[in-house]
Parts: sequence; structure tokens; C-alpha cells
Amino acid sequence: MAVIVFAENWNGKFKKLSFELVSYGSKVAGMLNTSNVVLSIGDVENEELNKLGDYGADKIIKIQHEKLKNLDNKAYTSVIAQVAEKEGASVLLLSHNNTGKALAPRLSVKLKAGLGSALIQLPASVEPFTVCKKVFSGKAFAYITIKSDIKILTLMQNSFESVLSQNNATIESFSPELDEGISKTEVTDVQKQTGKIILTDAEIIVSGGRGMRSTDNWGPLEELAELLGAATACSRPVSDEEWRPHSEHVGQTGKIIAPNLYIACGISGAIQHLAGVSSSKYIVAINEDNEAPIFEAADYGIVGDVHKVLPELIKIIKEFKSEN
Repeated sequence: MAVIVFAENWNGKFKKLSFELVSYGSKVAGMLNTSNVVLSIGDVENEELNKLGDYGADKIIKIQHEKLKNLDNKAYTSVIAQVAEKEGASVLLLSHNNTGKALAPRLSVKLKAGLGSALIQLPASVEPFTVCKKVFSGKAFAYITIKSDIKILTLMQNSFESVLSQNNATIESFSPELDEGISKTEVTDVQKQTGKIILTDAEIIVSGGRGMRSTDNWGPLEELAELLGAATACSRPVSDEEWRPHSEHVGQTGKIIAPNLYIACGISGAIQHLAGVSSSKYIVAINEDNEAPIFEAADYGIVGDVHKVLPELIKIIKEFKSEN
């Protein structure tokens, strides 16, 4: 019996969400009195793999195969299932990102496993196995009991702290059985976005709403984002008015994000918007309406005209940076 963590890598490097997942897996393994086994698929150097041990991996299984260079849901499902069966997995963990959301349902069917998705904390109990997630656009919590022998869980980003544990994890290679033609995904061209931070990867996001008043007023918001090394985003009315590109729209009908810091500038905080940003670790709201719903979700609030507040924030940050 073991906990299996699928640690996704990006061009041979792991990101914060992978370390969060490994730390979460370590705690779940402790609750079950079993080992925390981390699976890595792709070309990752041992030096990078060893970092997984620093966050709680007891054993690391690495798989490098020509047919697995590109993410193919069918092929990856087969490989992860083989590892789960080899290790006698009782729990299988994935991040609740695009990859995890694509793989988890397939694995659930293949392994006849119960699925708990978008979890926000450790299991409330392991006997019976009960997990917690947000429901009704983050307005309530649901506790779900999974009764199957194997449990598949996806963890929301920023819902669990990555904890250094300095484990001396062993690294083991594994050669999966892959049928001819199992991978049907062929990448013919790669065009990477340059010059901007990808929203779903950003640690800090500065976002604007209708309170920005027009497409001509985004200079200070962009300057603040640049100073903070942040990505820029917007609410749905802003993208509908074409003040900003639709790729920046965050909310229930846009991108779901979970940065460490979300700064909402001139955003009232409709429930559809909050549903997409409520997993942010800290929310700072700037709005001249002190009864705006955004303040109910915010950790810190500034009541004032965003067009006066932003220049002051920029000035303070510049002064702070010049002194340090």
C-alpha cells in the first residue's frame, strides 16, 4: 500500500504546485502509515528529482520514454495506472490543473477508483476516508466520503503549504508497457508566449474591473504589475467591453486562478468573479464603494478611488525598492 503522487514537470523543472502536492502526499501517507511515492514522467535530471525528496518523497519513480515526450491523456493514464498497480496504491494524488483534471477521471474509470476533486485540505479522516472541497462557488464546504479501495484526489493550488523535510529519497527507473500507437498526440509546432507571465503560473496577479473606467486608464495598473513581477488580469465586463483581451479574463467563466497575492482594482466582486479567484492565498481589494462585495472576500481592503490609490502604491513600492 502506498500514496502515489504524480509530479508534473515543465521542461524538466518542477514548480511550486508540484512541491505542494508532494508535501500533501507526505502528510496523507503519514495518516495512513504508508510510504509517499512520487512519479515523474519525462526528461528530468536526478538533481531536479532530488528536490522532491526535500518535500517529503520517500521514493521517486522516473519514467523516460520516447512515446511520453508529449502529454497524451491515454498514454499517461496507462503509465500512471501501471505504477499504481505496481506499488499497490491506495491513494493517487494529482494537481487540480488542466493536466490533473484531464487525467483523474480516466484513472478513476481504469482503476475503479473513487474521485475527490478540487480538495482544499487534508482528509478529515481516513476511516472512513473523508475529504473536503468548496461548493456553490466557494460559499460552502462539502465533506465527501470515498469508499473505494483506491482513492484518486486532485488538490487545489495554494491550498497546502509546501514543507521542507529533507528526505533521502531513492530514485528508481521504471519501464512501462506501452502498446504500439497508444500515443496519438503529435506536436507539429510550439509557440510560446513571451514577455508576459502566464496567468495560471503567476504568483502575483493585478486585476482590473469596470472601476478602471476605460481602456485608456490601464497604465498605472500595468506599471504596478511590472514592479511586482505580476501578471495582469481583468473581470468579465472588462473583457466583454474589449478593454482587455479575453485571455486575461478571470472568474467562473474565465480562468480559475490561485496566486499567492491577488490585487483587485476597481472590481465590485460579483459571485461569478469571486468563484474564480477565491483560492488566492491573499486578496487585496481597492474600491471606492465600501459596501462592494469584494471586501467580504478580501484579506486587506483600501476604500478609495483606484486612480488615486494606484499612483500612491507605485510611489511607495518604488521607494521601498530603492532603499533595498
